[in-house]
Amino acid sequence: MKLPNLITDPDTLAGLSHDEAEWAPVGTPRAAFRPKSTEDVRQAVRACAENDVPVVPRGAGTGLSGGANAVDGCLVLDLSRMDRVLEIDRENLLAVVQPGVVNDDLKRAVAEQGLWYPPDPASSPWSTIGGNVATNAGGLCCLKYGVTRDYVLGLEAVMGGPVPYGTAVRVGRRTTKGVAGYDLTGLLVGSEGTLGVVTEITVRLRPSPRPSDTVVGAFSSLVAAGRAVAVATSRGLRPAALELIDRACLQAVEDWKHLGIEPDTEAMLLARAETSEDADGLVTAFTDAGADWTERSTDSTEAEALFAARRLTYPALERLGPLLTEDVCVPRSQVPAMLARIEEIGARHDVRIATIAHAGDGNLHPLLITPPGDDNARIAAQSAFEDIIDQALELGGTVTGEHGVGLLKRAGMIRELGPDAWAVQRAIKSSLDPLNLFNPGKA
Repeated sequence: MKLPNLITDPDTLAGLSHDEAEWAPVGTPRAAFRPKSTEDVRQAVRACAENDVPVVPRGAGTGLSGGANAVDGCLVLDLSRMDRVLEIDRENLLAVVQPGVVNDDLKRAVAEQGLWYPPDPASSPWSTIGGNVATNAGGLCCLKYGVTRDYVLGLEAVMGGPVPYGTAVRVGRRTTKGVAGYDLTGLLVGSEGTLGVVTEITVRLRPSPRPSDTVVGAFSSLVAAGRAVAVATSRGLRPAALELIDRACLQAVEDWKHLGIEPDTEAMLLARAETSEDADGLVTAFTDAGADWTERSTDSTEAEALFAARRLTYPALERLGPLLTEDVCVPRSQVPAMLARIEEIGARHDVRIATIAHAGDGNLHPLLITPPGDDNARIAAQSAFEDIIDQALELGGTVTGEHGVGLLKRAGMIRELGPDAWAVQRAIKSSLDPLNLFNPGKA
């Protein structure tokens, strides 16, 4: 391929060839390329189409499903240098960014103008907007404010199929409303790079949020915490965030970062309430559900320490050994039952499972921890991983709430969709990417 500055150094390629998904297959790329503009991406895609070279886009590599993993002979398209905030339109509450902009960097840029970009995955200090768009990422605030798709107004993507490969196609709008044609923006969000390479994103913004109260509830078991979530939901409470953290997660963070949080309980619920009524309602719901203790605080320093612990859970546990991360989502009324089944699966397979969750919307993240180099433990963890998927589906849930399908959830997705919906998905892929050039084998 005649592209400038191709990366072929084996060590560099190895680092660009995978995301954070444990044990997901990783191929050997032919080369990598770091574009700085849409035109660079257009040239790369055109060259790959002419030479039958698959294209695997990636951002910061923080994904947890193998969606950015290389396939043999591919070109890894590292979009991290397309990192400019191109426009902030305060009057119309929108921003235009390149895909390599880090989530928290966008938040800081718009905050200077009194604005807010709500989607906030736990990886927001490192993950890119392009990666968030690829997986339709959620985060701590999605319970009240929605996920990435709710904030993407329009996109530019380099595509192929109905247009020549290497064509930059603009979809979506800048207006508050718009229903012209099919929702191609919504289709591309969450497609994990399988339909094209996103090169520009127009996002919706909100005014900066009002200060919130923090409500903490401590529980004697995971299931008891799950019951409190169900009670809060049934009473119509709408906190900005409602997170679950178990004892193992809290202990791992404290052992690593020494934040001064003593994990003296089996499970904790952590909520942000934007009204006094919601805060009072959460205290009552937690107490009625059997909390050992419940506390309401307006201390922002204390609150940030607790939410920092939530965000640090994954890297803290990763220090203990290989970590296989689940991402199932169930109806909120089924959260207690799903937590009980996760505990049973861990005991049956003799697998250590630590659990965090966006509990308010039923999105659970059991983290399966294995000793390094223990093949039997790895096999047991993989079996437990599949059992958790099956139990989530049995309870009316989905195999992924926000991490994406990638490689780890492909079989589970097919089970969830069924043959007819799966056939429709394959038809869309074939129509928009007949060469199967874009991120083949994913989603």
